[in-house]
Amino acid sequence: MGTVSPSDSNLSPPYNKDFTAAGAAAPRKLDAGALFVLKSAGSWLHCGYHLTTAIVAPALLSLPFALALLGWGRGMVVLALAGIVTFYSYNLLSLVLEHNAALGHRQLRFRDMAHDILGPGWGRYYVGPLQLGSCYGAVIACILLGGQSLKFIYLLAIPDGSMQLSHFIAIFGSFTLILAQIPSFHSLRHINLVSLILCFAYCACTTFGAIYIGDSKKAPPKNYSLTGVGINRVFGFFNAISIICTTYGNGIIPEIHATIAAPVKGKMFKGLLVCYTVVISNYFSVGISGYWAFGNKVQSSVLQNFMVGSNPLLPKWFLLMTNSFTVLQVAACTLVYLQPSNVVFERKFADPEKGQLSVRNFVPRLISRSLSVIIATTLAAMLPFFGDIMALFGAFGCIPLDFILPMVFYNLTFKPSKKRVVFWVNTVIGVASTGLSLIGAVASVRQIILDARTYRLFANM
Repeated sequence: MGTVSPSDSNLSPPYNKDFTAAGAAAPRKLDAGALFVLKSAGSWLHCGYHLTTAIVAPALLSLPFALALLGWGRGMVVLALAGIVTFYSYNLLSLVLEHNAALGHRQLRFRDMAHDILGPGWGRYYVGPLQLGSCYGAVIACILLGGQSLKFIYLLAIPDGSMQLSHFIAIFGSFTLILAQIPSFHSLRHINLVSLILCFAYCACTTFGAIYIGDSKKAPPKNYSLTGVGINRVFGFFNAISIICTTYGNGIIPEIHATIAAPVKGKMFKGLLVCYTVVISNYFSVGISGYWAFGNKVQSSVLQNFMVGSNPLLPKWFLLMTNSFTVLQVAACTLVYLQPSNVVFERKFADPEKGQLSVRNFVPRLISRSLSVIIATTLAAMLPFFGDIMALFGAFGCIPLDFILPMVFYNLTFKPSKKRVVFWVNTVIGVASTGLSLIGAVASVRQIILDARTYRLFANM
């Protein structure tokens, strides 16, 4: 989706003391985080790989559940609308980033954009911590999901096995700890290409599995009526919208854009086209097939419907293959969402005057990244109900970063006239998303309160 390019008279340099009155930028020395982790050496195709891994994660397996909360009509409209709005939003961010790069001042981080456009306090005290918390929360959620998938594989092979969920979380965390030492975001390009292929693989398996079960004698009675009444149904609607918005969420568009080699103009848009080809084909196939097969009986992850108790409805080898694809892809997703914290660690502990692989920089990197993964793994094992908490993160983090701030950044940077459609489209999206964020937060807190009685640290869920 393109956006009409603003005329030169509407352009204004960002708020930054390094800009001259003419709009040219004085060169700014890069800190170690930007220099080492956000190395600008990638192509638009690499950008597409990174975008796909950041957006298309196994959380999409909850889309049939979201459709069940909304029903066919509303569900398809929200699923399509969220895709259109996020594509538009990410494209707006790329236009702002390209505009500032053309002025000679590339913004490599979300906090840099907030610092330059909104003012220093917004970058340091709001956007930076918000992004860091959201991404680290995603890391915890990914490690938990990886452990749950490993446990599922284990129970398929050994139904009476005695290993606990925390054991599998530790195994997955150990695997992540090794991969977390990969030095830069750009270095993940080949892993993220494999991740893109794995997205197609487990989504195809999920789609074919749902169609097979739905068309067999094993299929449950299909009932597409909405569950819940009154306030429960209303909160169900908003919960479903939050789930769908979160599956399209990213939160690291500037960091992905930073991996692109100059000149950057137009490359992010091509990467988005690659990403959304994968998004549309997989989101709609999984969402529609899962809801069609299981109706309002669909579970929070459609893969749970492939089992009735301990009895698989599909061949074991097929389920093992599907979950293996999921484990590998979620590992790549974990690495992508570790990058913002890696940037912070390198900025704090590394010396940009020394080589990236020098002993001076290697030792602090090894220690800081290892501690980061160990803490995330411990929290995932300790809080196996973290999905409920992550919904709150999504309301306060995902929606502001992906649906609100891009509109604000574009309007403040390009200053479109109030007579132009783009100004009002951005304003409406920003205001509506703010309301959705607040309601989603209330719904998330309500769900946490309802589920609190079942919470137990290190539970074997």
